[in-house]
Amino acid sequence: MDRTWIRQLLVVGAALAAGLSVGQAKSQSGLETVEVEGRRVNLLGSAISASEGLIGQAEIALRPLLRTGEVLELVPGMVVTQHSGTGKANQYFLRGFNLDHGTDFATFVDGMPLNMRSHGHGQGYTDLNPIIPEALSAIAYRKGPYHTDVGDFSGAGSAQFRLADRVEKGLAELSLGEDAYRRLVAVDSSRALGGDWLYAAELNSYDGPWRGLEEDLERFNGLLRHTRELGAGRLSVTAMAYDNQWNSADQIPGRAVAQGLISRRGVIDPTVGGKSSRYSLSARWHDQQWELSAYSIRHDLNLWSNFTYFLDDPENGDQFEQVDERWIHGGSGSYRWEDSIFGRPVTQRLGLELRYDDIDEVGLYRSVERRRLGSIRSDAVEEFSTGLFWDADLVWSDRLRTVVGARYDYYDFEVDGRVARNLQGVDLRPNSGSADDGLLSLKGSVILALDDDWEAYAAAGQGFHSNDARGTTIRVDPADGSAVPRVDPLVESLGAELGLRGVWAERLNTSVALWYLELDSELVFVGDAGNTEASGETRRHGLEVTAYYSINSRWTADFEYAWSDARFTRATAGGREIPGAVEHVLQAGVSLTDWKGWYGSLRLRYFGERPLVEDGSVEADATTVVNLLVGRQLALNWRLSAELLNLLDSRDHDIDYLYASQLPGEAEAVEDVHYHIMEPRTLRLGLTWSF
Repeated sequence: MDRTWIRQLLVVGAALAAGLSVGQAKSQSGLETVEVEGRRVNLLGSAISASEGLIGQAEIALRPLLRTGEVLELVPGMVVTQHSGTGKANQYFLRGFNLDHGTDFATFVDGMPLNMRSHGHGQGYTDLNPIIPEALSAIAYRKGPYHTDVGDFSGAGSAQFRLADRVEKGLAELSLGEDAYRRLVAVDSSRALGGDWLYAAELNSYDGPWRGLEEDLERFNGLLRHTRELGAGRLSVTAMAYDNQWNSADQIPGRAVAQGLISRRGVIDPTVGGKSSRYSLSARWHDQQWELSAYSIRHDLNLWSNFTYFLDDPENGDQFEQVDERWIHGGSGSYRWEDSIFGRPVTQRLGLELRYDDIDEVGLYRSVERRRLGSIRSDAVEEFSTGLFWDADLVWSDRLRTVVGARYDYYDFEVDGRVARNLQGVDLRPNSGSADDGLLSLKGSVILALDDDWEAYAAAGQGFHSNDARGTTIRVDPADGSAVPRVDPLVESLGAELGLRGVWAERLNTSVALWYLELDSELVFVGDAGNTEASGETRRHGLEVTAYYSINSRWTADFEYAWSDARFTRATAGGREIPGAVEHVLQAGVSLTDWKGWYGSLRLRYFGERPLVEDGSVEADATTVVNLLVGRQLALNWRLSAELLNLLDSRDHDIDYLYASQLPGEAEAVEDVHYHIMEPRTLRLGLTWSF
């Protein structure tokens, strides 16, 4: 296998690191100066809304996880599910959005974007598998489009995964579980060559509980990070490596189970699956005023799926392969200074962000048992963006401050078709071309300190998400050659929020947020079909409540509830319901940090009913899952842990869709609910050595 690009990545990254003499962008969360203590931090005096927070490593370590991506469920109101194999990006739900794989929620790791633009499997594709949870120091989340330093994909919010600079103790952990689950992870740090070195590695394999399919997951993660003082600031250089391959258990039609063709854990096409990799090198530097960062990322994905079986091609079946091969280069810089306006102190910040996606191929192929039959569409894409932002934090009195800001984003798209005529004989040359667009976004917040323990917030802001570059230049449908409209390159959103946060008796940390969000359009490029699909203007509003209670020094309890109402502004397909929009999400838990060597947590997540069609005539049932983690500290720095996932052995669904498919032997297509059942109760044991 050609690994020339790996050498190129190392060279580019080394050059970036060597060239940094001033500034390093702090985390996109804007909360880097807050000492990491997790939810014990009430953020009074630093937050600009009630719906932002900080999660520490201690809380991450106590969360039982079926999949790595579920670490994002630490964000209140967020639901993380899966409709396919363990190796691909998860499905995310937040604030009345079915975010698919990340369309309106921006995610970063150590300042690098995880969302993929113009991706082969969908706009905003966000794969969290490259993250090693044990190597994180914190997760900082912010909901709503109120922050100037986050642009694309942030209508519903954003999260920053922060990597640790060092760990107090190294650890090596071996986990074994049912269905051939095996995971080995090691994290350690040392001081050498004038700075701190953090190194981590993860190996994970899993066959899954499916009937007629072994997932045969083989995942590797590697991390090497160097942090040191440089000049008046601090420099970090980070290399990350991720490689994965797997077989998929996709969603299945309900009628196939009802007719006894397969079980609830069965599969229709056992040859679907994928392989993916991500290699990155980044450098970051900051002092009291300057912040700069630069990164270079190589990403590859080959994904085989079959959702409709024999609907389009009764002879060969409907399996297709999605391809994505790209480099991403980018960076950011900002300058912060203290000043005064009207005799009052103000902190201002001016920043610039650059990103260039050099996509060798983003493609869609017809396939049989992972063998290509021909191309539906294949393109090379260049997508460049620049964002300029400014904000000012003005302190009017001991109780009142305001934050106002503006952001301007410019995008340039170039699409070059790699295939002149596809498998269907459609001339694809008209779909090549170029487009560009710019957008100004204004944002502001008012923060009122009611007393030393309570703050009230009013925030509003404009945001946006970009659309797939191929949708901005498309002219003909790759399926049949018919004319199709182009999409807007940038889609605006407008959000507002009223909120309250505070601390009661130094034990209860709580917040309440009432929010509103509207999108001009939810036009997206449909990677499964190779064309565009319109969904119209939408409006959402909701209420979120969080409460974290310290019972004593060992026991804590938490409660998070989110209610959302999501509607199209105009009726479409017979109604105004937004398919996949969740109305109620509830999470609650109790955690023990240390009692005679014991620790653990018990978690409940309720994921409410959601419409599957615009008129609301078909709904998905609610999903409830309970997970348990129990551990015991042993002698000589050893500890033993057990995770009992899906404790009550629920048969609820991870996800549901309504669409037409055709099974072998069926004479015509049948509209049916297709679902992916939750994995059954499973036990995983872990043995950890701290050193």
